[in-house]
Amino acid sequence: MPHSPTSPQPSAEARRPAPDRGRTLLGPALALVHTGQAPTRSALTSALDVTRATAGAVSAELEALGLITVDSSPAGGGRGRPSHRLAVDPSGPVVIAAQIHADGLSIALAGLGGRLEEPVHLPLPAATDPVRMLRAVALAGAELARASTRRCLGAALALPNPVTEPDGAALAALHFAWPSGTPVADLFAEQLRRADLGPRARTPLPSTVANDANLAALAEHRHGAGRGARHLLLVTSGHRGVGGALVIDGRLHTGSAGLAMEVGHLTVDPQGRPCPCGNRGCLNSETDPEALFAAAGRRPDPDRPLLDQARELARAAAADPQARAAVDHVTDRLGLGLAGLVNILNPDRIVLSGLHRDLLAAAPERLAAVVADRCLWGRSGRVPIVAAELAHAGLVGAAELAWEPCLHDPQAVAADRVG
Repeated sequence: MPHSPTSPQPSAEARRPAPDRGRTLLGPALALVHTGQAPTRSALTSALDVTRATAGAVSAELEALGLITVDSSPAGGGRGRPSHRLAVDPSGPVVIAAQIHADGLSIALAGLGGRLEEPVHLPLPAATDPVRMLRAVALAGAELARASTRRCLGAALALPNPVTEPDGAALAALHFAWPSGTPVADLFAEQLRRADLGPRARTPLPSTVANDANLAALAEHRHGAGRGARHLLLVTSGHRGVGGALVIDGRLHTGSAGLAMEVGHLTVDPQGRPCPCGNRGCLNSETDPEALFAAAGRRPDPDRPLLDQARELARAAAADPQARAAVDHVTDRLGLGLAGLVNILNPDRIVLSGLHRDLLAAAPERLAAVVADRCLWGRSGRVPIVAAELAHAGLVGAAELAWEPCLHDPQAVAADRVG
């Protein structure tokens, strides 16, 4: 796997004269347009700390590479010379973004700017061993790439389990009983090599894998509710289990081997529900969709997506006393976990995604009160707790990972056309 992605920052080279200065600025400039921080050439000039002429040359080069558009009609409204609008090119290249859930697969093509095309959602294959699972993902992604008129530059996969760096091996893949250390990155790359990606894809297609919560945090930090946060904590519950991630100064904190922030295995009730990890009362087993149904004394419909049903149950709390009691119970457990994380990590913003987003909507004051009461700093140190904004944050985050080579060196990637 590549290093942990970072928020766009002008490099040191961007601030010193050099014969190839324009090329060294292409990556930082593209990243600024990609994240919406440079919607105009004037904003790009300021963010890169360069002259208008240099910003104009850089934006023109990115436009020539087919990555952004430069609108020659000026964007007015301010004093001085109006500036030209910059945007990612809607007909520019794409990457394959994929995500494996506990009960299904999601695949989409994604352009720059966090823009997903309509995702395809598929059931798990009948056999969920690593090879057949990854083959299903690769074939679905290849079908989308063949049908598109846009160049495909890479692929990335979000996994619901820890992923080691830099080798991309899956550890504790509890949902599917994969052997610990399964070389997912290598297997995914092999399945993509075998797939028919069509004539517009890079060959071989670069690919990588990462933990889904990490990728969701990266997506929210760049394109969603985490924008502007310096120390962002994301906690999420998807179809089963709980994940978490931390972004510090724009960089994912993944630890020495990519395994940091397994917040789902923080104990919040020693006498609580059993967790697949072998312990009891983990945040993982106390605040996910199954825990909410258990607290309500109800069983979900096995023929419908579990997360969708859990969200409906959380929304029913306003009128259903049984649902209200279940939401309060699970919210209290979530608050205990968040308070412990706040005491250790001291984030300046918490983003809740998946089912936790619905619990926040159903019991915002209760959740905030539990966190404040159990936090060392109490109410005086209350951390903003906000809802995630992105509909498919795991897929958007996977796209971010796939786009990293292009954001690092747009000219090199664009020069490597296809075939």
